[in-house]
Amino acid sequence: MAARVAALARDWAASPAAAAEASVRIALHPPSEREALEQQSAVIAWRDSWRAVADEPGVAVEWATRNWSRLGAQSVPVRVAVEGADALARFAGQGSMDAWARLRDRVATAIEELGGGATVAAAARSHATALTGYADAEFDAVLAVARWLAEQPVEGMRPRQLPIRGVDSKWFGAHRAVVSALVIAASGRKTLGIVGDEQQFRVRLLDDGILPAAPRAFGASIAALTGLRVECEAVLVLENLESLLALPGLQGVIAVHGNGFSAAELARVPWIAANPILYWGDLDSNGFAILHRLRSALPTVRSVLMTEDALLAHRDLWVPEPKPARGTFPTLDVDEQAALDRLRDEGDVRLEQERIPWVFALERLQTALG
Repeated sequence: MAARVAALARDWAASPAAAAEASVRIALHPPSEREALEQQSAVIAWRDSWRAVADEPGVAVEWATRNWSRLGAQSVPVRVAVEGADALARFAGQGSMDAWARLRDRVATAIEELGGGATVAAAARSHATALTGYADAEFDAVLAVARWLAEQPVEGMRPRQLPIRGVDSKWFGAHRAVVSALVIAASGRKTLGIVGDEQQFRVRLLDDGILPAAPRAFGASIAALTGLRVECEAVLVLENLESLLALPGLQGVIAVHGNGFSAAELARVPWIAANPILYWGDLDSNGFAILHRLRSALPTVRSVLMTEDALLAHRDLWVPEPKPARGTFPTLDVDEQAALDRLRDEGDVRLEQERIPWVFALERLQTALG
Protein backbone atom coordinates (compact mmCIF):
# COMPACT_ATOMS: atom_id res chain seq x y z
CA MET A 1 0.00 0.00 0.00
CA ALA A 2 2.85 2.40 0.86
CA ALA A 3 4.37 1.87 -2.60
CA ARG A 4 1.01 2.56 -4.26
CA VAL A 5 0.56 5.79 -2.31
CA ALA A 6 4.09 6.94 -3.16
CA ALA A 7 3.61 6.15 -6.87
CA LEU A 8 0.31 8.03 -7.20
CA ALA A 9 0.81 10.86 -4.72
CA ARG A 10 1.90 13.45 -7.28
CA ASP A 11 -1.18 12.79 -9.44
CA TRP A 12 -3.46 13.08 -6.41
CA ALA A 13 -1.77 16.25 -5.18
CA ALA A 14 -2.19 17.98 -8.54
CA SER A 15 -5.83 16.93 -8.94
CA PRO A 16 -8.27 17.04 -5.99
CA ALA A 17 -10.73 15.09 -8.14
CA ALA A 18 -8.21 12.28 -8.61
CA ALA A 19 -7.45 12.34 -4.88
CA ALA A 20 -11.16 12.02 -4.05
CA GLU A 21 -11.65 9.14 -6.51
CA ALA A 22 -8.63 7.15 -5.35
CA SER A 23 -9.70 3.81 -3.88
CA VAL A 24 -8.58 0.29 -3.16
CA ARG A 25 -10.38 -2.88 -2.13
CA ILE A 26 -8.57 -5.66 -0.30
CA ALA A 27 -9.68 -9.21 0.48
CA LEU A 28 -8.82 -10.02 4.10
CA HIS A 29 -8.87 -13.85 4.01
CA PRO A 30 -10.33 -14.50 7.47
CA PRO A 31 -9.09 -17.51 9.45
CA SER A 32 -10.67 -20.95 9.35
CA GLU A 33 -12.41 -22.46 12.39
CA ARG A 34 -9.34 -24.58 13.06
CA GLU A 35 -7.08 -21.53 13.02
CA ALA A 36 -9.51 -19.69 15.30
CA LEU A 37 -9.38 -22.56 17.80
CA GLU A 38 -5.59 -22.90 17.69
CA GLN A 39 -4.83 -19.17 17.89
CA GLN A 40 -7.90 -17.82 19.66
CA SER A 41 -6.27 -14.76 21.24
CA ALA A 42 -4.54 -13.71 18.02
CA VAL A 43 -7.70 -14.14 15.96
CA ILE A 44 -9.78 -12.11 18.43
CA ALA A 45 -7.15 -9.35 18.39
CA TRP A 46 -7.13 -9.42 14.57
CA ARG A 47 -10.93 -9.13 14.42
CA ASP A 48 -10.97 -6.31 16.98
CA SER A 49 -8.28 -4.41 15.07
CA TRP A 50 -10.55 -4.36 12.00
CA ARG A 51 -13.42 -3.07 14.13
CA ALA A 52 -11.18 -0.16 15.13
CA VAL A 53 -10.05 0.43 11.53
CA ALA A 54 -13.67 0.65 10.42
CA ASP A 55 -14.02 3.85 12.47
CA GLU A 56 -11.39 5.64 10.36
CA PRO A 57 -12.71 8.17 7.79
CA GLY A 58 -12.86 6.70 4.31
CA VAL A 59 -12.57 3.08 5.45
CA ALA A 60 -15.38 0.54 5.16
CA VAL A 61 -15.02 -3.03 6.39
CA GLU A 62 -17.34 -5.72 5.06
CA TRP A 63 -18.32 -8.46 7.52
CA ALA A 64 -19.70 -11.94 6.96
CA THR A 65 -21.06 -14.65 9.26
CA ARG A 66 -19.25 -17.97 9.48
CA ASN A 67 -21.32 -20.85 10.93
CA TRP A 68 -18.69 -23.04 12.54
CA SER A 69 -19.49 -26.43 14.07
CA ARG A 70 -17.63 -25.86 17.33
CA LEU A 71 -17.60 -22.09 17.68
CA GLY A 72 -21.07 -21.41 16.34
CA ALA A 73 -21.93 -18.31 14.29
CA GLN A 74 -19.05 -15.83 14.16
CA SER A 75 -18.90 -12.45 12.44
CA VAL A 76 -15.55 -11.92 10.67
CA PRO A 77 -14.16 -9.17 8.40
CA VAL A 78 -13.80 -10.35 4.80
CA ARG A 79 -13.01 -7.22 2.77
CA VAL A 80 -11.96 -3.63 3.32
CA ALA A 81 -12.56 -0.69 1.01
CA VAL A 82 -10.51 2.50 1.37
CA GLU A 83 -11.73 5.63 -0.41
CA GLY A 84 -9.82 8.87 -0.95
CA ALA A 85 -6.12 9.73 -0.99
CA ASP A 86 -6.05 10.83 2.67
CA ALA A 87 -7.58 7.55 3.81
CA LEU A 88 -5.25 5.51 1.62
CA ALA A 89 -2.17 7.28 2.96
CA ARG A 90 -3.38 6.92 6.56
CA PHE A 91 -4.11 3.24 5.93
CA ALA A 92 -0.58 2.75 4.58
CA GLY A 93 1.02 3.92 7.83
CA GLN A 94 2.20 7.05 9.59
CA GLY A 95 5.23 7.48 7.35
CA SER A 96 3.11 7.41 4.21
CA MET A 97 0.59 9.78 5.75
CA ASP A 98 3.26 12.29 6.76
CA ALA A 99 4.89 12.20 3.32
CA TRP A 100 1.55 12.51 1.52
CA ALA A 101 0.33 15.37 3.71
CA ARG A 102 3.51 17.35 3.10
CA LEU A 103 3.39 16.77 -0.67
CA ARG A 104 -0.35 17.48 -0.84
CA ASP A 105 -0.04 20.74 1.06
CA ARG A 106 3.05 21.93 -0.82
CA VAL A 107 1.52 21.28 -4.26
CA ALA A 108 -1.81 22.81 -3.26
CA THR A 109 -0.06 25.93 -1.96
CA ALA A 110 2.02 26.27 -5.13
CA ILE A 111 -1.06 25.94 -7.34
CA GLU A 112 -3.02 28.47 -5.30
CA GLU A 113 -0.16 30.98 -5.04
CA LEU A 114 0.41 30.92 -8.80
CA GLY A 115 -3.18 31.39 -9.87
CA GLY A 116 -4.37 27.82 -10.35
CA GLY A 117 -5.35 26.20 -13.62
CA ALA A 118 -4.37 22.99 -15.38
CA THR A 119 -1.03 24.28 -16.62
CA VAL A 120 0.12 25.41 -13.19
CA ALA A 121 -1.11 22.14 -11.68
CA ALA A 122 0.89 20.17 -14.26
CA ALA A 123 4.05 22.15 -13.48
CA ALA A 124 3.57 21.68 -9.73
CA ARG A 125 3.02 17.96 -10.30
CA SER A 126 6.20 17.64 -12.37
CA HIS A 127 8.27 19.32 -9.67
CA ALA A 128 6.36 18.00 -6.65
CA THR A 129 9.33 16.07 -5.29
CA ALA A 130 11.54 19.16 -5.34
CA LEU A 131 8.81 21.30 -3.78
CA THR A 132 8.40 18.74 -1.00
CA GLY A 133 12.12 18.56 -0.33
CA TYR A 134 12.56 22.28 0.31
CA ALA A 135 12.85 23.56 3.85
CA ASP A 136 9.98 25.93 4.73
CA ALA A 137 11.93 29.14 4.11
CA GLU A 138 13.31 27.82 0.82
CA PHE A 139 9.84 26.77 -0.34
CA ASP A 140 8.40 30.19 0.51
CA ALA A 141 11.24 31.88 -1.37
CA VAL A 142 10.76 29.77 -4.49
CA LEU A 143 7.05 30.60 -4.62
CA ALA A 144 7.63 34.29 -3.92
CA VAL A 145 10.22 34.54 -6.69
CA ALA A 146 8.06 32.57 -9.14
CA ARG A 147 5.03 34.73 -8.37
CA TRP A 148 7.03 37.96 -8.78
CA LEU A 149 8.60 36.83 -12.05
CA ALA A 150 5.23 35.77 -13.44
CA GLU A 151 3.83 39.23 -12.82
CA GLN A 152 6.79 41.45 -13.79
CA PRO A 153 8.45 42.24 -17.14
CA VAL A 154 11.95 40.75 -16.79
CA GLU A 155 12.86 40.12 -20.41
CA GLY A 156 16.58 40.61 -20.90
CA MET A 157 17.41 41.02 -17.19
CA ARG A 158 20.19 39.10 -15.49
CA PRO A 159 19.71 37.32 -12.13
CA ARG A 160 21.65 39.98 -10.20
CA GLN A 161 19.40 42.69 -11.60
CA LEU A 162 16.26 41.18 -10.08
CA PRO A 163 15.07 43.39 -7.19
CA ILE A 164 14.37 40.41 -4.95
CA ARG A 165 16.14 40.06 -1.62
CA GLY A 166 18.38 37.02 -1.43
CA VAL A 167 18.24 36.20 -5.14
CA ASP A 168 21.61 36.13 -6.88
CA SER A 169 23.22 34.03 -9.59
CA LYS A 170 23.99 31.17 -7.20
CA TRP A 171 20.47 31.02 -5.77
CA PHE A 172 18.92 31.32 -9.19
CA GLY A 173 21.14 28.63 -10.65
CA ALA A 174 20.17 26.21 -7.88
CA HIS A 175 16.42 26.84 -8.30
CA ARG A 176 16.15 27.74 -11.96
CA ALA A 177 14.50 24.51 -13.16
CA VAL A 178 11.61 24.69 -10.66
CA VAL A 179 11.18 28.47 -10.82
CA SER A 180 11.23 28.47 -14.63
CA ALA A 181 8.58 25.76 -14.90
CA LEU A 182 6.27 27.52 -12.44
CA VAL A 183 6.71 30.95 -14.03
CA ILE A 184 6.14 29.70 -17.58
CA ALA A 185 3.03 27.82 -16.45
CA ALA A 186 1.62 30.79 -14.52
CA SER A 187 2.43 33.49 -17.09
CA GLY A 188 1.86 31.68 -20.36
CA ARG A 189 5.24 32.88 -21.62
CA LYS A 190 7.42 30.53 -23.66
CA THR A 191 10.61 31.34 -21.77
CA LEU A 192 11.54 32.84 -18.45
CA GLY A 193 13.13 35.84 -20.13
CA ILE A 194 16.10 36.11 -17.79
CA VAL A 195 19.50 35.98 -19.45
CA GLY A 196 22.92 35.17 -18.12
CA ASP A 197 26.09 33.30 -18.84
CA GLU A 198 25.34 29.63 -19.28
CA GLN A 199 26.53 27.61 -16.32
CA GLN A 200 29.63 25.56 -17.01
CA PHE A 201 30.00 21.97 -15.85
CA ARG A 202 33.51 20.56 -15.46
CA VAL A 203 33.94 17.23 -17.22
CA ARG A 204 36.72 14.63 -17.12
CA LEU A 205 36.95 11.81 -19.65
CA LEU A 206 38.46 9.01 -17.54
CA ASP A 207 38.80 6.65 -20.49
CA ASP A 208 41.08 7.67 -23.40
CA GLY A 209 38.76 5.85 -25.79
CA ILE A 210 35.90 8.28 -25.11
CA LEU A 211 35.93 11.26 -27.49
CA PRO A 212 39.64 10.72 -28.30
CA ALA A 213 39.93 14.06 -30.13
CA ALA A 214 38.60 16.06 -27.16
CA PRO A 215 40.58 17.36 -24.16
CA ARG A 216 40.60 14.96 -21.23
CA ALA A 217 39.17 17.73 -19.02
CA PHE A 218 37.01 20.66 -20.09
CA GLY A 219 34.11 22.89 -19.10
CA ALA A 220 30.84 22.95 -21.03
CA SER A 221 27.30 24.27 -20.76
CA ILE A 222 24.25 22.02 -20.78
CA ALA A 223 23.66 22.99 -24.40
CA ALA A 224 27.23 22.07 -25.35
CA LEU A 225 27.06 18.77 -23.50
CA THR A 226 23.79 17.96 -25.24
CA GLY A 227 25.49 18.47 -28.62
CA LEU A 228 28.21 15.89 -27.94
CA ARG A 229 27.97 12.38 -29.34
CA VAL A 230 29.18 10.32 -26.43
CA GLU A 231 29.41 6.58 -25.87
CA CYS A 232 30.30 5.53 -22.35
CA GLU A 233 29.39 2.92 -19.77
CA ALA A 234 28.71 5.11 -16.74
CA VAL A 235 28.57 8.73 -15.60
CA LEU A 236 29.97 9.67 -12.19
CA VAL A 237 28.63 12.96 -10.78
CA LEU A 238 30.63 14.47 -7.91
CA GLU A 239 29.78 17.30 -5.55
CA ASN A 240 33.32 18.59 -5.04
CA LEU A 241 35.72 19.70 -7.75
CA GLU A 242 38.84 18.48 -5.91
CA SER A 243 37.56 14.90 -5.95
CA LEU A 244 36.78 15.18 -9.66
CA LEU A 245 40.30 16.35 -10.45
CA ALA A 246 41.90 13.58 -8.38
CA LEU A 247 40.14 10.68 -10.10
CA PRO A 248 42.34 8.12 -11.89
CA GLY A 249 41.52 6.58 -15.24
CA LEU A 250 38.39 4.41 -15.18
CA GLN A 251 37.33 2.40 -18.18
CA GLY A 252 34.13 3.60 -19.82
CA VAL A 253 33.54 6.36 -17.25
CA ILE A 254 32.90 10.09 -17.63
CA ALA A 255 33.05 12.18 -14.46
CA VAL A 256 31.12 15.45 -14.10
CA HIS A 257 31.22 18.12 -11.40
CA GLY A 258 27.58 18.65 -10.42
CA ASN A 259 27.86 22.27 -9.27
CA GLY A 260 25.87 21.61 -6.09
CA PHE A 261 22.11 21.75 -6.53
CA SER A 262 22.57 22.48 -10.23
CA ALA A 263 23.37 18.79 -10.69
CA ALA A 264 19.70 18.22 -11.55
CA GLU A 265 20.28 20.23 -14.75
CA LEU A 266 22.31 17.27 -16.05
CA ALA A 267 19.03 15.44 -16.63
CA ARG A 268 18.63 17.59 -19.73
CA VAL A 269 21.64 15.93 -21.41
CA PRO A 270 20.37 12.86 -23.31
CA TRP A 271 23.57 10.81 -23.18
CA ILE A 272 23.86 11.35 -19.43
CA ALA A 273 20.23 10.36 -18.82
CA ALA A 274 20.71 7.25 -21.01
CA ASN A 275 23.63 5.84 -18.99
CA PRO A 276 23.99 4.40 -15.47
CA ILE A 277 24.64 7.35 -13.14
CA LEU A 278 26.46 7.35 -9.81
CA TYR A 279 26.38 10.31 -7.45
CA TRP A 280 29.07 10.88 -4.84
CA GLY A 281 28.43 13.83 -2.58
CA ASP A 282 29.42 15.02 0.87
CA LEU A 283 28.09 13.00 3.75
CA ASP A 284 25.99 15.83 5.14
CA SER A 285 22.37 16.90 4.93
CA ASN A 286 23.00 19.13 1.91
CA GLY A 287 24.73 16.28 0.11
CA PHE A 288 21.59 14.18 0.55
CA ALA A 289 19.42 17.13 -0.49
CA ILE A 290 21.41 17.37 -3.74
CA LEU A 291 21.13 13.61 -4.26
CA HIS A 292 17.36 13.88 -3.76
CA ARG A 293 17.14 16.77 -6.24
CA LEU A 294 19.20 14.86 -8.83
CA ARG A 295 17.24 11.64 -8.33
CA SER A 296 13.97 13.54 -8.67
CA ALA A 297 15.10 14.43 -12.20
CA LEU A 298 16.91 11.14 -12.90
CA PRO A 299 15.23 8.37 -10.85
CA THR A 300 17.85 5.70 -11.69
CA VAL A 301 20.70 7.57 -9.98
CA ARG A 302 22.60 5.46 -7.44
CA SER A 303 24.73 6.91 -4.67
CA VAL A 304 28.20 5.78 -3.67
CA LEU A 305 30.08 6.40 -0.41
CA MET A 306 26.93 7.92 1.13
CA THR A 307 26.18 5.24 3.71
CA GLU A 308 26.18 5.07 7.49
CA ASP A 309 29.14 2.68 7.56
CA ALA A 310 31.25 5.09 5.47
CA LEU A 311 30.29 7.90 7.88
CA LEU A 312 31.12 5.91 11.02
CA ALA A 313 34.41 4.61 9.59
CA HIS A 314 35.76 8.17 9.53
CA ARG A 315 34.42 9.71 12.73
CA ASP A 316 37.73 11.50 13.32
CA LEU A 317 37.21 13.51 10.11
CA TRP A 318 33.77 14.89 10.98
CA VAL A 319 33.16 18.62 11.24
CA PRO A 320 29.98 20.57 12.06
CA GLU A 321 27.73 21.37 9.10
CA PRO A 322 27.29 25.18 9.08
CA LYS A 323 23.81 25.34 7.50
CA PRO A 324 22.05 21.94 7.65
CA ALA A 325 19.22 21.21 5.23
CA ARG A 326 16.07 20.53 7.25
CA GLY A 327 13.80 19.21 4.51
CA THR A 328 12.68 15.63 3.94
CA PHE A 329 13.97 13.74 0.94
CA PRO A 330 11.53 11.00 -0.10
CA THR A 331 13.72 9.58 -2.88
CA LEU A 332 16.43 8.37 -0.47
CA ASP A 333 16.72 4.61 -0.07
CA VAL A 334 16.90 2.86 3.31
CA ASP A 335 20.70 3.01 3.62
CA GLU A 336 20.89 6.66 2.57
CA GLN A 337 18.15 7.65 5.00
CA ALA A 338 19.95 5.79 7.80
CA ALA A 339 23.11 7.79 7.07
CA LEU A 340 21.16 11.07 7.05
CA ASP A 341 19.44 10.17 10.32
CA ARG A 342 22.74 9.30 11.94
CA LEU A 343 24.55 12.51 10.96
CA ARG A 344 21.57 14.52 12.25
CA ASP A 345 21.47 12.48 15.48
CA GLU A 346 25.19 13.15 15.96
CA GLY A 347 24.52 16.90 15.98
CA ASP A 348 24.45 17.89 12.30
CA VAL A 349 27.91 16.67 11.41
CA ARG A 350 29.43 16.41 7.96
CA LEU A 351 32.08 14.31 6.28
CA GLU A 352 33.31 16.09 3.17
CA GLN A 353 33.98 13.70 0.33
CA GLU A 354 37.55 14.91 -0.30
CA ARG A 355 38.51 14.09 3.31
CA ILE A 356 37.76 10.38 2.93
CA PRO A 357 41.05 8.45 2.50
CA TRP A 358 41.60 7.96 -1.21
CA VAL A 359 42.29 4.21 -1.02
CA PHE A 360 38.96 3.67 0.78
CA ALA A 361 37.09 5.91 -1.66
CA LEU A 362 38.55 4.33 -4.80
CA GLU A 363 37.75 0.83 -3.60
CA ARG A 364 34.09 1.77 -3.08
CA LEU A 365 33.93 3.64 -6.40
CA GLN A 366 35.38 0.75 -8.38
CA THR A 367 33.02 -1.71 -6.69
CA ALA A 368 30.03 0.49 -7.48
CA LEU A 369 31.15 0.88 -11.09
CA GLY A 370 31.55 -2.87 -11.45
